[in-house]
Amino acid sequence: MTYGIDTIYLDHAATTPVDSSVVDSMLPYFSGTFGNPSSIYRVGQDAKSGIERSRQQIAGILGARSSEILFTSGATESINLALRGVVEAHAAHFPDLSGTHLITSRTEHHAALHEVDRLVAAGLQVTYLESDSNGLVRAEDVELAITPETALISVMYVNNELGTIQPVAGIGEIAKRHGVAFHIDAVQAAGSLPLNVDDLRCDLLSLSAHKFYGPKGVGLLYIRKGTSIEFQQLGGGQESGRRGGTENVPLIVGMGTALHNAEQLRDAYNAHCSAVRNHLWHLISESVPDVSLNGPPLDGARLANNLNISIRGIQGETVLLALDMAGVSASAGSACTTGNAEPSHVLLAAGLSDQEARSSLRLTVGRGNSVDEIEIAAGILAETVLRIRSLANVG
Repeated sequence: MTYGIDTIYLDHAATTPVDSSVVDSMLPYFSGTFGNPSSIYRVGQDAKSGIERSRQQIAGILGARSSEILFTSGATESINLALRGVVEAHAAHFPDLSGTHLITSRTEHHAALHEVDRLVAAGLQVTYLESDSNGLVRAEDVELAITPETALISVMYVNNELGTIQPVAGIGEIAKRHGVAFHIDAVQAAGSLPLNVDDLRCDLLSLSAHKFYGPKGVGLLYIRKGTSIEFQQLGGGQESGRRGGTENVPLIVGMGTALHNAEQLRDAYNAHCSAVRNHLWHLISESVPDVSLNGPPLDGARLANNLNISIRGIQGETVLLALDMAGVSASAGSACTTGNAEPSHVLLAAGLSDQEARSSLRLTVGRGNSVDEIEIAAGILAETVLRIRSLANVG
C-alpha cells in the first residue's frame, strides 16, 4: 500500500519515509567518501565539502548565512540547545537563573516543555501563554508577558497534534521591538510553510530531517549572528567550536537534499495533502456518528496534511490498535507520547475534556497517500468504531 509497505500510512507528522533521491545523495558518504571531515587529507576534505554544500543549500532556503546553520542530532537537541543555551547566556550575568524570564506556550512539544521544567527547577521564571479552542496563541499576549528580565520567547510554528499554525511572524516582530531573542520550533512546518528567517523575524529556528522525507537522527538549529547562546556539547571543536563530535556526514548531506526537494515541491505537496485530507474528513464525518474535528477549521490556520478528531464513546488507543490490525497506521496523539496513560496536554490546553482528549485520533497524510486508499482507510475506521461501540454498548 503506501510506500510499498503493507499498511495505509496516515502518520506523517510522526515521521516520513526517506525519499529515494535523498538515499542516493547519502550513499557515497557511507563508503567511498567516508573520511573524517576534520582530517586535512583529501578523503576527509571531500567529506567536509559534502557538509558545507548541505549547509549552503539549507542556508539558501532559510535566507540565512551558512555560518548561522548548526547541525545537530535532531529536533530535541536543537530545541534543548536553543532554550538552555540562550537562558544560560543571559543568566551568566546573574548569580542564578532567578533573574531570567522565558515565554512559551502550554501546547509546545515536550522537547521544549521538559527542558523548561528543568530550567525552572534551577530558578528560571516562566510565563506560559494560553491558547484558544483552536490551539492558537495571541501575539498581543506575548507582548503583555514581556518583562525587563525576558531572555527568550519560544513558540511552535505548527502544533504537532492539532496542526495549528501560530502567528509566529507577528510574535517575532514583537520580540524584535523589545530586543528579546525569539526561537521557532519549525519541525512540522518544513515542506509545507515558508522558512525564511527574516520574514519570520526569528533569531533561532529548529528543524528535523525525518519530518520532510529525510533521514532520522539529524537536524539543525539556525542561530542568527549576534544571538547570545551558551553551547552545550564540548569535544573536538567541530561545527566551528559550537558542537563537539564527529559530524554525521551522510545524514547531513541527506538533510540538505531532502529540504531542497521539500521546498521545490511545497505548493504541489500542500495541494495534494489538502485534497486527500479534506476527502478523508468528508468520508469520516458522513460514516462515523458523533465525531468532531479538533483544532482549526480545515480552511483555517491549519497545516494541509493534519486531521485531528474525537470520537464519542471510544478510547483513541483502542481504535489505534484495531486500525493497525486492519492495516492502517495512525496516531492517538504525537508519536513521542503514544502509550502514555495521560491525555494529550495539547488537547486539554485547547479546552477539550479529559474524555474528549482520550477519544482523539490524529491522521496526517503525505506524498504517498492516494484517494483510493483514503477511501479504504475511512471505511476501515467506520467499521472499527462501530464494532468497538457495539462491544462497549455505546449507542
